[in-house]
Amino acid sequence: MGKSFYSRREFLKRSAYGGAVLFSAPWWARGFLDFMPGVEVKKRGLPFVDHFGIPPEDIAKVIGTALARGGDYADVYFEYRVFDRFLLEEHKVKTASQGVSLGAGVRVISGEKTGYAYTEELTLDKLRQAADTAALIAKSGGKVVKVSLMEEKIPSRYQIMFPPAEAGVDERLSFLSQADEVASAYDPRIKRVIVYYEDELRFIEIATSEGALIRDTQPMLRFIVRTIAEDKGERRMGFAGKGGRYGLELLKVHTPKEIAREAAELAVKMLDAKEAPAGEQMVVLANGEPAVLIHEAVGHGLEADFNRKKTSAFADRIGDKVATELVTVKDSGAFENLRGSINTDDEGTIPGDTMLIEKGVLKGYMYDKLSARLMRAKTTGNGRRQGYSFFPIPRMTNTYMAPGKHSPEEIISSVKKGIYAKSFAGGQVDITNGKFVFMAVESYLIENGKITAPLKDVTLIGDGPTVLTRVDMVGNDFAWDSGIGTCGKGGQGVPVGMGMPTIRISHLLIGGTRKGA
Repeated sequence: MGKSFYSRREFLKRSAYGGAVLFSAPWWARGFLDFMPGVEVKKRGLPFVDHFGIPPEDIAKVIGTALARGGDYADVYFEYRVFDRFLLEEHKVKTASQGVSLGAGVRVISGEKTGYAYTEELTLDKLRQAADTAALIAKSGGKVVKVSLMEEKIPSRYQIMFPPAEAGVDERLSFLSQADEVASAYDPRIKRVIVYYEDELRFIEIATSEGALIRDTQPMLRFIVRTIAEDKGERRMGFAGKGGRYGLELLKVHTPKEIAREAAELAVKMLDAKEAPAGEQMVVLANGEPAVLIHEAVGHGLEADFNRKKTSAFADRIGDKVATELVTVKDSGAFENLRGSINTDDEGTIPGDTMLIEKGVLKGYMYDKLSARLMRAKTTGNGRRQGYSFFPIPRMTNTYMAPGKHSPEEIISSVKKGIYAKSFAGGQVDITNGKFVFMAVESYLIENGKITAPLKDVTLIGDGPTVLTRVDMVGNDFAWDSGIGTCGKGGQGVPVGMGMPTIRISHLLIGGTRKGA
């Protein structure tokens, strides 16, 4: 295989026609993937490679320093990350960037307090300095702590066939040009096309005062096309993408041309959209993408830190009926290749399938180690962080509503008049009460059991706990989202997945531009 990193001169030459902006990798990062023989990659997935140079016995000394002042628990998180990003707009590659980061963070927990410090210089002295800084939250104990580390085996949930680093820059740039050509040619009313490509590879190593040593290699790929269509003063957006813990094989199954055509078709279709009816309406949420409403309006409220602090609408409600018996919601990082899937969370816990709501009854929350310790529960493998400069907090992985027994055709045909929402552009949620406002980017009117006219300016208004009690039909057509979502919380962004079947909500407030029936 060829070099994974190309020279600065070659990169600029290949990207210059688009006015590229380059963030070049430091000298020590070049060639970081040269270890990967293509045959082994295709058979076994991406192996872990030690980029940190700190032996386990020295890591154990760092943990000992972290606990020397009397903390209850400590861990060290190492991260080596590299990514490539390309952005095409106005038929040119406007931005091409390459980034590399390397560092480690040391955390100490003492009661309800967390001390955290990180360093970009991976030497024993610097790590011990970080550990001593993090330990300042604990009372001075002056004790000697000895830790023995043993590497633990973890699952392999993201086998990939074609690592992006094996492809040259030209091949990856060709994906952007293919998408641009198809979307631009779809209809003369397409006035603007934006194409975004990103691949990433992250190596992590986690050592804990409990004696665990966990290593993982985490790939990620994302491809997005956004289009703008204009006609007779109307302007509408189309959006499509695919992503997950895949290599370039993802874009061989879901081609750039296919993704571009989907985005262009949506933008053009929405040019004919009618004004949305306002008021209480029966609402049908399509499978897949609308699960963002479950993620935002319900999922965040079930993260343990909000419930420990009593700021969630679901606090102290385990065992209560919070939804109709048709509703079962879970979170799981254990699915293969999904964007939110992880072999281990960022605290070294292997995630499983966490039951949150079972047949309408609240069963539990999503825990990191700190929340689990303080709430006398077991961690669920939901301790996640954006990178080595952040400490972990409870976060979702892949959050989903389980399928039911109705076909989507049955659900649609049961609605005399209502709204069919297929995808959302975004929204706002208040965790304390679950109140939300979501804007639908693709929605339609349902009339006499049939999907009819596309609608514009549809806004869904409600609150998560109440919506769950109004779900009266659940489809058998479960689907995951497109795998491009990033969830923000506490100033950190992490990749997540979400999924659901088609569901019917008996009534929900719709903000529109004309009064509905």
